[in-house]
Amino acid sequence: MAKRDYLAGKRVVIFGFGRQGAALARWLPSIGAEALITDSRSATALKLRRRDYPGVRFYLGGHPDNVLNGARLICVSGGVPLDLPILEKARQRGIPFSNDAQLFIERCPAPIIGITGSAGKTTTTALVGKIAAAAGYRVWVGGNIGNPLIEDLRRIRPEDIVVMELSSFQLELMSASPKVAAILNLTPNHLDRHGSFERYAAAKANILRFQSSADVAVLGWDDAGSKAFEPIVAGELLAFSRYEMTPHGAFMLGSRLLVAGSASFDTNPHVVCEREDIGLRGDHNVQNVLAACAITGGMGLAIDRPGVLPEVMRAAIRAFKPVEHRLEAVRLIGGVTWVNDSIATAPERLLAALSSYDEPLVLLIGGADKDLPWEAALQHALLQARHIVVFGQDGEKQVATKVMKLLERLRAGDGQVKRAETLAEAVELAAAVAQPGDVVLLSPGGTSYDAYADFAERGEHFRRLVSKL
Repeated sequence: MAKRDYLAGKRVVIFGFGRQGAALARWLPSIGAEALITDSRSATALKLRRRDYPGVRFYLGGHPDNVLNGARLICVSGGVPLDLPILEKARQRGIPFSNDAQLFIERCPAPIIGITGSAGKTTTTALVGKIAAAAGYRVWVGGNIGNPLIEDLRRIRPEDIVVMELSSFQLELMSASPKVAAILNLTPNHLDRHGSFERYAAAKANILRFQSSADVAVLGWDDAGSKAFEPIVAGELLAFSRYEMTPHGAFMLGSRLLVAGSASFDTNPHVVCEREDIGLRGDHNVQNVLAACAITGGMGLAIDRPGVLPEVMRAAIRAFKPVEHRLEAVRLIGGVTWVNDSIATAPERLLAALSSYDEPLVLLIGGADKDLPWEAALQHALLQARHIVVFGQDGEKQVATKVMKLLERLRAGDGQVKRAETLAEAVELAAAVAQPGDVVLLSPGGTSYDAYADFAERGEHFRRLVSKL
């Protein structure tokens, strides 16, 4: 007989009806809990079909105080600010907070690999899933990427492997850590949400903070932000590096990628593949592949099963294709390559994209600002790009406003910078100046929330616009 869930018969209030909130609204009734949704948007804006959520109560267009009446748990979706007045009232009442990721980790019967970082976590998560599947495991990939996973609990078996991407928004509410936890890198991001880099780093630290001595941590040795988490590692430490031979983890030697210290084989380094076997552009993606090798090579240390052999990693790496909206080549038109890097929601990601190309660039920058420094990215952009098209509305929180002022200060060349109100106009301007051999690169550096629901919607709009050229 299935064990009764401790939330059965209790009221759970979900703040935010995005992907995570919707998944919780479907899952909670299945365990006998009462689900109540509140969102500042209207039913029309949410495209809500209430019949898909029988028994769920909705409070839309705001957050009235009475949503807290009788609540035994508050679940906050990733995009909802934690400083909302209604959430402060919930704290004062002593109502505990959680989210879909925490509830999943508490209940998952299978070992979990959790991956976070300021950049590269989606690519690394997807590749770890492919490598584990190639090794013969039944794999579940989700979390902040794709499926929230909470609704899959009944189908997940103890012998399976779960690979979760975890964002800082999810981690700041969590008090559980996965068996294998990786922090790829740490650079300023989401400061508009967290308020300071220190608070952002503290949220990321939760992926390691609750591990035991039987667990495994994976850190990027070339990134000072990631390496700084070493003092809180409770279990086995694995590292990955392009420049340093690591005794346990993965590293590069010349043009080769190697793994060492895996539970699958002896402690000597073993060659995984050559740099040319990686079908992804950019040195940042080499780091992502090294991270995936360290994670899958060493996961046996935490889950009491074999890690993955180098030849299995090699086959999966060779077959791996770029994830959507990440340096995704959309179309070749008249000798011009159009690339969708809509995932670039911070200047740091824009820098990584710029370093991936030697071809002449026509660069599309825009979106909503996250209070991040832009000077370094723009200096590189001015050196590499023949033309920069800045798109989006003017306003204090808009990338366009900040970037145009900085470009003027940096003395951009005559005609090098063009201004567009929308992405559609930016694509037209780019098409007018692009020449054969150019790469037109959408790598906005800002979030999509000024005009789109998320970066994927922005990237899909870019694809449609390019398809019509």
